[in-house]
Amino acid sequence: MIEQLIAAARDGVEERRRQIPQADLESRLPERGRDRPFNEALVRPGLSVIAEFKRRSPSAGEISGAQVGAQVGAYERGGAAALSVLTDETHFGGSLEDLRAARAACGLPILRKDFIVDRYQLYEAAVNGSDAVLLIVRALADDGLRDLYEEARDLDLDCLVEVHDAGELERALALEVDVIGINNRNLDEGTVDVKTTYELMPDVPAGKTVVAESGISARSELEELERVGVDAALIGTTLMRAADPEALTRELSGHDEVTREHHLP
Repeated sequence: MIEQLIAAARDGVEERRRQIPQADLESRLPERGRDRPFNEALVRPGLSVIAEFKRRSPSAGEISGAQVGAQVGAYERGGAAALSVLTDETHFGGSLEDLRAARAACGLPILRKDFIVDRYQLYEAAVNGSDAVLLIVRALADDGLRDLYEEARDLDLDCLVEVHDAGELERALALEVDVIGINNRNLDEGTVDVKTTYELMPDVPAGKTVVAESGISARSELEELERVGVDAALIGTTLMRAADPEALTRELSGHDEVTREHHLP
């Protein structure tokens, strides 16, 4: 699965580069709006929720026909700390237009979630409203990972560096990254096991921000993750399928508890 996703990402880059040269993207960098620090949003008190917008996925199929603005507005009102927006078109039905629409609809920092394999994609992210990008260790060789990480930082893009096993975590730590995403989904097989986060947490040095990804759908799971030192959780399918995404975001983020405390006599 991962090889197919990477190949599709490379093909998409080449097609878009023919339509819009990188030099054109670079010329638009001065037009970027106000900075919304992604990393800082993940370390506020309590476990932060990164709420994701995606239409479909290879594992779940069609997920939702929700409109970007309405969905991310609900996430923001519900207390999400940040957004993740899928921009892969082939397998997830996303686009850079979704990124721009999310930027226009709310004030939360935004992660461009895609298979980043080329520096061109960093410039796309920067000029289309992203504050951070996802770098998947499994999808990149060490040199490519380092180059993309350093260039992203030069463009004032934060990075969520994603790992799935001990070897990938070791490679990420060699870069001295600030934020590590532990993906509970095996990208080769598509299977999900939340135990992955618990198994890798003891190997994460103190001072790193950790994001748990995939397979999380209940407040009780978030509380357990917070107890072992996880700082944030990225939640997508559960929120996209919710009848009331604002209410579910509020429940998952713990804002229901805060509201109740404020109304106690």
